[in-house]
Amino acid sequence: MSQVLDTPPPTATTPADDDLAALAARHGLTVSGARPSLPEYVRQLWARRHFIAAFSTARLTSQYSQAKLGQVWQVMTPLLNAAVYFLIFGVLLGTKRGVPDYVPFLVTGVFVWTFTQSSILAGTRAISGNQGLVRALHFPRAALPISFCLQQLQQLLFSMAALVVILLAFGVPVAFSWVLAIPALILQFTFNAGMAMFMARLGAKTPDIAQLMPFVLRTWMYISGVMWSIDHLLSQHNDLPSWVGPVLQANPAAVYIDLMRFALIDSFHASQLPHHVWLIATGWALLAGVGGFIYFWKAEETYGRG
Repeated sequence: MSQVLDTPPPTATTPADDDLAALAARHGLTVSGARPSLPEYVRQLWARRHFIAAFSTARLTSQYSQAKLGQVWQVMTPLLNAAVYFLIFGVLLGTKRGVPDYVPFLVTGVFVWTFTQSSILAGTRAISGNQGLVRALHFPRAALPISFCLQQLQQLLFSMAALVVILLAFGVPVAFSWVLAIPALILQFTFNAGMAMFMARLGAKTPDIAQLMPFVLRTWMYISGVMWSIDHLLSQHNDLPSWVGPVLQANPAAVYIDLMRFALIDSFHASQLPHHVWLIATGWALLAGVGGFIYFWKAEETYGRG
């Protein structure tokens, strides 16, 4: 007996990727969460500038909402740090010797350094610590580290009011050079924002970096002349290797600290600054600001996944 085998009907083939891409494009579909071009990304950030400002202000307001003294801690925290550093370094270790107006010198250094330190720490956790927000809403993720840096700038401006009182109390006169604090802060904010975006991408991929950063930043603080004068150290120790002086003076944290001291303290002279200090400060701001922004943008579509 013969057996007739029916030929099975032809199976549907899977469309090629090119066909799917053409089909999606024909109906106006785009990849979800795709990274926009760099100019478009900048435009999106600018369109959300009001959100960035409001978000940073809201975080600043809520930061000490559970404390009885409230926003007073914005000023008290760096002041208490300065008092501890004065006792340990200024009195016990004698770093105040040879440094005129040491208290204004120290407090200025602590306030300016705290701005950089807090910006980088907040930036490190900007993505990894806000995964719910990142996954729930579509917005340019750079808004988070930038808003955290803006929050730290607002906190610094509150502290500057206390700094002015300290300067006047220790006999530092009001001078026209105080205006130079404005461009110095703009350059420092640009540097801090770039570093925050750089660290935000690293922290999003490896959250354990947030545990390491306090140790790195503490080491950076000790070599940045926050509690001691780099110029005084170099003049007292001529036996140091020739490369130590330029490295210490070109350190970006030290550059912004000394620029602020030069602007606010009349006994801190231009001779204590490295040559071409404004050019160095601008270079660090552009290198960190532009480089950190591009580095962060390149991983835009990966944030919140995994």
